[in-house]
Amino acid sequence: MLVELPDGYEPSDTEEFMNDMQLEFFRQKLVTWKESIMIVSRETLSHLQEDSLKEPDIADRASAETDWSVELRTRDRQRKLVMKIDAAIKRIEKKEYGYCEVSGEQISLKRLQARPIATMTIESQENHENYERVHRDN
Repeated sequence: MLVELPDGYEPSDTEEFMNDMQLEFFRQKLVTWKESIMIVSRETLSHLQEDSLKEPDIADRASAETDWSVELRTRDRQRKLVMKIDAAIKRIEKKEYGYCEVSGEQISLKRLQARPIATMTIESQENHENYERVHRDN
């Protein structure tokens, strides 16, 4: 795709929804986000490899294990986020990006700016969350 974006370009409601410039804008936004996550992930992995859990003091060892556990959970969340970013990039490539997977309606540009991996309109997301809340205990 690779459309050249003018400096300072921001998607606008006055242009055709998900035109090539908007798709390229969000593709670049997602790629940049993914790259920053990958940098942090590599740093976390490096940190985990450097730190040893061979602390002589039992309290220090417990503290180190807790820190390690938190870093692993964070890394797992980052891995899942990268998968969602990759899925959004694929939707851009297929020109399916920006449309609700439930209703087929356009997802607002404001929502996509705030959460570029969004797959549902705010209304569909709220309905989904309400359904999950009601049926979680069943």
